[in-house]
Amino acid sequence: MAELPASASVVVVGGGVMGLSTAYHLGRGGVTDVVVLERHTLGSGSTCKAAGGVRAQFSDPVNIELGQRSLRAYERFADEFGQEIDLHKSGYLFLLDDPDHVAAFEANVALQSSMGVPSRMISAAEAKRLSPMVDLDGILAAAWSPEDGHCTPESVVLGYAGGARRAGVRIVTHCAVTGVEVVDGQVRGVLTDAGRIATDTIVCAAGAWSRAVGEMVGVDLPVVPLRRQILTTEPMPGLDPATPFTIDFATSLYFHLEGPGLLLGMSDPDEVPGFEVGRTDAWLPRLGDAIARRVPALAEVGIASGWAGLYEMTPDHNALVGEAAGVSRFLYATGFSGHGFLMGPAIGEVLRDLVLGRHPVVDVNALSVDRFADRGVRPELNIV
Repeated sequence: MAELPASASVVVVGGGVMGLSTAYHLGRGGVTDVVVLERHTLGSGSTCKAAGGVRAQFSDPVNIELGQRSLRAYERFADEFGQEIDLHKSGYLFLLDDPDHVAAFEANVALQSSMGVPSRMISAAEAKRLSPMVDLDGILAAAWSPEDGHCTPESVVLGYAGGARRAGVRIVTHCAVTGVEVVDGQVRGVLTDAGRIATDTIVCAAGAWSRAVGEMVGVDLPVVPLRRQILTTEPMPGLDPATPFTIDFATSLYFHLEGPGLLLGMSDPDEVPGFEVGRTDAWLPRLGDAIARRVPALAEVGIASGWAGLYEMTPDHNALVGEAAGVSRFLYATGFSGHGFLMGPAIGEVLRDLVLGRHPVVDVNALSVDRFADRGVRPELNIV
């Protein structure tokens, strides 16, 4: 563990893509005494357990804009940071077998197109040409955007960490936050298992653990951890290198190229919220049924490895981004419900602007936690 500084202008809690992007942009924005606290190793929470998808195909305008801005950042990433992230712009393909889903995606695509996203509705036959392994049984249509894709989360973490350090940011790993000092409604310091840091500004980017951090200052961040599991296959000769990130929307089964094989996953409706990240076989029969129907060629392929990570779910599957009204200054960026990795670049810029008192590059007022008290939920539909 690095030496803990006595004070900092900003303390960022969480060393995943969200916290590191925020710290990097703050450092580049002139705030050089920023400290990032990570209780384990960088990216060890949810970031490095992600499937790596990056996209702008969402149903909410704010999410579309955050996705677009982040996509552009990932395109520049290797040049900006000197870190290759294996960005594959192979596109995102949503397969639709329900008339209601088709109608919803038609509306989503219209909105996306109005904002400059090159998405479009395509026929089942065209979807088959793009993703040859899929079986079209029941497929009515598909939504397709060629500029989406996937990249490597671990490499993104390395890039942001290196960039942040070069900008003067202090990163302290293996250092758990144990409390926050608040005096007369004002943050005064952060307590850790290695000592205290005096500060008047905290950014909570603790992912699935954010609710506990919010409780330290009396702010309710309604984030619930939910395990999701991912598998990778043995090598599959003859895979089309242009195979897109393919999602069977009704079942949430998805796959994309990963080395000589595929990475695949699917949600489990029987999963119980909690912090369990061990692998289990309970979801495999449902996964097998989905594969047999939609991608039968995968049924004969061996599994090479797998892992489990945590989604940070909110009631409406939209993120929580903003500054707390009841305590000064506690900012938060959490609850991305499975799309945090892809929004990390843009959210780092947003948090930089909020800390510096500037109008953010993307208006995230709709993502304030206050929406649950006075505005009602606004569910994001394009979640798998």
